[in-house]
Amino acid sequence: MYKIIGADKKEYGPITSAQLRHWISEGRVNAQTLARAEGTQEWIPLSAFAEFTGELGTEASATPPAPAAFKTGGDREAALRAVKAPAIALKVTAIVGLVVVALGLAMNILALAGIHFGMQQVSDPQMQKMFDSLVGSLGIVQDIIGAVVGVVMLKGASKMQLLQNHQFAFVTSILAMVPCVSPCCLFGLPFGIWALVVLNRPEVKSQFT
Repeated sequence: MYKIIGADKKEYGPITSAQLRHWISEGRVNAQTLARAEGTQEWIPLSAFAEFTGELGTEASATPPAPAAFKTGGDREAALRAVKAPAIALKVTAIVGLVVVALGLAMNILALAGIHFGMQQVSDPQMQKMFDSLVGSLGIVQDIIGAVVGVVMLKGASKMQLLQNHQFAFVTSILAMVPCVSPCCLFGLPFGIWALVVLNRPEVKSQFT
């Protein structure tokens, strides 16, 4: 009896050798299909089973290659470890930035209401009102942009930590590096560079989905 891993990455079986030979003849499985005999735990290519070499038109390997599933799993675990620290650093940058944005938003709203925090006063009340309106409005717009960037960075860092959407993670790293766009301005520059270096490693990039 045998079990196989289909093209859809699902496990099928147990099936008899006769059924497996029938699937080979139908083209449903091939020499590269991963399989294991009942009572064993190692997945190896079907071409490594001597009993099917005739149907496959191949010669049995003297030393079967390491199971592909194990290789992929090991590479993915290594990639997950590599992205964990820079992703967390980007998350911290985004969270700190969102806190700063929230404080700035509150202060700008109070400025619109005419409440000042050590800001220089203008002698003319009308000019003071216009000044408060301008500063408060521009500040609120900047805070909204900062909040949006912070949320995008937080989501992108989460995707990066899960090895999902490499382009999104790449953009997140760029945002962390751009002064006055990054939630923490220059504070995010080293973390963005760190994340980019890790994301550009071939062994990490290949594991993104």
